[in-house]
Amino acid sequence: MTLLRTLAVVLFASVAAAAPQAHMVFFTLADPSEENRDMLVAACHEHLSGHEGTIYFSVGEIAAGRDRDVNDQAFHVALHMVFDSPESHDKYQTHPRHLKFIATAKSLFSGVRVFDSDLVPAKEASVSVDQ
Repeated sequence: MTLLRTLAVVLFASVAAAAPQAHMVFFTLADPSEENRDMLVAACHEHLSGHEGTIYFSVGEIAAGRDRDVNDQAFHVALHMVFDSPESHDKYQTHPRHLKFIATAKSLFSGVRVFDSDLVPAKEASVSVDQ
């Protein structure tokens, strides 16, 4: 195997190993007023959007009318982020904008739950339609 080919194989393997990482955060507000919900959503947009390596960002209030037994109702605002790699997630965690968000917004919430997960892309599936 040539050196160039070996380097290409190693590079491909390292890129393939860097799976996207999801960072989902669920905030329970101390005072769940509409004003506080709006303030938290705005703070998320201001301080948490646009970080290097972010491939998806959204934030919003709990969906109204979703009250099945399996729906968790123990939050008011949800933040959803996906990073291109665990390294990008780690940089985000210590970034000054993220730290400023924590310092300025923590008085709004009484609880926070964080769910981080490594994502596995869906495999293409062939679809057959019965006629």
